[in-house]
Amino acid sequence: MKTRTRLSMALLALVTVSCAAIAAAFAAPRGKQEPERKPIPRYGVLVYSDICVHPETGDYGGQRITFQRFLEVDTAIYEFTAGGISWPLVASDINIDPRGKMMYFTVDVPQEEEPRTISGKFSADGETLTLDGGYCEDQQNPMKLSRVHDFGARPKACKSCPPPRPVKEKREPAEELPPMEKTPAPKWEPAPPSQG
Repeated sequence: MKTRTRLSMALLALVTVSCAAIAAAFAAPRGKQEPERKPIPRYGVLVYSDICVHPETGDYGGQRITFQRFLEVDTAIYEFTAGGISWPLVASDINIDPRGKMMYFTVDVPQEEEPRTISGKFSADGETLTLDGGYCEDQQNPMKLSRVHDFGARPKACKSCPPPRPVKEKREPAEELPPMEKTPAPKWEPAPPSQG
């Protein structure tokens, strides 16, 4: 009788371990998965920048955005380059998505008549801010600003603009089709109620 009980216990243990192994195999990640969304922190200072130095001239290029996220308000400071880095411009109308996916704000640039609106999307891990619009006079090249972790690092050398991508033109149809004849829609009449 004891042998039978031991055999039953061993069989039960084997079945339990097998079930656990099968469950683990189904729970394992398969293929390429999207990175886990880690939204930008609700509080603190975040700096995104693509500031660089042109090796030939020593002029600065790029832009830098600093977000200060406090309990009562979010603030943003925008800096851009035109040979040198501009004076910091304090933004107004700052809106950061509570999920940390996108943002926009407005700045008054002294040389421009209208306020400039800056908008963009944060990457899933919060390490990149992709601004709407383009650079190098090509609207298809997105402006990507990396999150700054080392505030004492020297700016990298600027890269030359990539060649512009060809713009896809809309082709007109070779021949026009004659207009379709309009046929009247069939009349709809309600069915009489059924007598049951």
